[in-house]
Formats: sequence, structure tokens, C-alpha cells
Amino acid sequence: METITVGLDTRSYPIYIGNEINYGPLVSKALPKIKDLMVVTNETVAPLYLERLQNELKSEGFNVKSCILKDGESYKTVDSWWQILTALMENAYGRDSAIIALGGGVVGDMAGFAASAYQRGIPFVQIPTTLLAMVDSSVGGKTAINHPLGKNMIGAFYQPKAVIASLDCLKTLPEKELTAGLGEVVKTAIIYDRGFYDFLTQNIQKVFSDDLDTLHTIVKKCCEVKSSVVSEDEKEHGLRAILNYGHTFGHAIEAHLGFGTWLHGEAVGLGMVIASALSLKRGLISKEDFDSMKDLCKKAKLPVSIPDCMNGDDFIKHMRHDKKVRHGIIRYVLPTAIGSVKIFSDVDDSEVVALVNSLKAE
Repeated sequence: METITVGLDTRSYPIYIGNEINYGPLVSKALPKIKDLMVVTNETVAPLYLERLQNELKSEGFNVKSCILKDGESYKTVDSWWQILTALMENAYGRDSAIIALGGGVVGDMAGFAASAYQRGIPFVQIPTTLLAMVDSSVGGKTAINHPLGKNMIGAFYQPKAVIASLDCLKTLPEKELTAGLGEVVKTAIIYDRGFYDFLTQNIQKVFSDDLDTLHTIVKKCCEVKSSVVSEDEKEHGLRAILNYGHTFGHAIEAHLGFGTWLHGEAVGLGMVIASALSLKRGLISKEDFDSMKDLCKKAKLPVSIPDCMNGDDFIKHMRHDKKVRHGIIRYVLPTAIGSVKIFSDVDDSEVVALVNSLKAE
């Protein structure tokens, strides 16, 4: 097992990465003064891992209750968030209790947001069970629920006490979930690390055969990058914005199709292709680099074609509701090379509309 530290002074916390991890001792270490735990999970994950987790926590002396949510992005709503808060109140949990988020990014986001709000804040621990959650959403303290007008528009920055990523959980994931996770993996390589990008071009297909060595390398590298970025810019005032590469376009796709129609990582994958096409059109990257990035997305089995039901105007309509808009200006994270991106605020809506419509015509 390896440990990576997210450095935030007194709020620093560990990310544990290993295989077949015993959660109990690590949760006990992260929550030394806590006895009452509420495990928040969903209907898909609960039959797979809830009993194992409860037994390991009880062996450490914890009192454990559970709150089981509906599964899917379409349930990342105020009603599900309220369900968590209700479960805490029905069990008379106080400020000396904590939440354990057992699941993917949707569970982690909602459980973290509930922890931030309940009695003005109780501790929580992330136990991610999907690739996307392990490499991205469980790290960094972004918690939120969706609104029909925009993704993750209601939430808080609220850091966990620990993240515990046991790679054996990935063996139960369907291919579609692995693909969604790879959207964030490819993003990490393109924005930050050419060497990691080269590793992925050679090894990314091994993920679909559950190669643990490859998965360990991927999860470790992504957590190292995100930890470094978050430690420097926790609340996205500067550097952390680069993590939004592919997300501005991706969130528009999710909102237009209906949350849950595409998985988040799939939408990010196509969002990266569109953003890279914008870079190519602006002369920021070469055709060779654009083709390479698009090919890596294909190897990851990510979508690379714009949905038939969307046009350029649809993207602009949804991106106007994106939380990254500043003073009415949409900010775009665009690659300037493989391993490097910059943020641009001078992209006119008409430029995006023309680009999207030209990509659809190809």
C-alpha cells in the first residue's frame, strides 16, 4: 500500500492506494475521536461492498448505520442529499459522528456535501469504488449536487479526512465505467505530464483486462497530480482551473442529454476532443498532436463524435450556466502541447458555434 498526502496545513490528509485493503484500521486512524459512522452508498455498490466495510468498521469499535441511495447521475439531487441528512437526524447523530462515502463520484460528492452541511460540518472519509472516483472526484474536496440548469452548481469545498482506494473494487466495474474513469485519466496526462501521456499510449488498453500494475500506476499518478494542484490552489483561484480541461464542453453535453444519459467521464472525453479541435483551429497545437490526443481517446473507448441532437448553439446555452463563467465570460482550458494547457477568456461564442457545427459536418 502506498500513501500520498494532500498538503493543506492542518487539514492535510492521506490517500491510501493498494489492493484488498482492510478499511477499518485506516478509518480508525483518520477518525480517532469518532464512534458513530453513517455509510452512504447506493443500490449497486451496497450488495458488493457494504457488508465487508461494516464488518471491518465494527471490528474497530465503530457503531455503523447505512444510507442507501438510488444509483446514477440523475439522482445527484437535493432529494438524495436530503435523504442523507434525514438518515443522520433519524439516528440522532451529532457533531461527534462522521460519514463514510462508499461508491463512485456521485455518492462521494453528495456524501461530502451532506457532511459539510450537517450541524455545520462533520468529518467524512472517501472510499471510492470506481476508477473515476479514485483518480479524480474523491480527491480535492469538491462536493456538490446538480440543478436542472447546471451540473454541480450547489455545493461546497469540503476536504475529507482520508481517501482509501482499494484497487480490487475495480474488478467489478463494467467496461463503460472503466471508460468513464479513463476520461479523467487522459485529461490528467494531457494537462500535466507528457511522460504519463506516453505511458498511456502504450498501456491504456490493459485497463480493460484489469491489469493491476497498470491500474496502480494510473491511480497513483493521477492522485499525485491532483494532490499537487489542490495543495497549491484548493479553491480554484488559479492553477486548479486547469483540471477543468474538457469539462466546460462535457458539462454542456451532460446537461443537454439529461444527467446520467452519458457518464461524466464519457462527456469529458468528447469535451477534450472539442477543446483540442479549438486549439488546433487557433494554431496552439499541431495536427499531429491533435490526432494523437483523439486517438488516445479512441483507445480509451471514449466518444469522439458530437451527438446528433446537439449543435453549437446548444453548447453555448448550457455553458452560459457553467460555474466557471466569470463576469459573463466563458473560460476555456485549451492544450498548447501534450502535457501543457492554458486558460483562455477571449473565445467568442460564434467561434465555438462554428467549430462545433464544422465538426458535426465532418
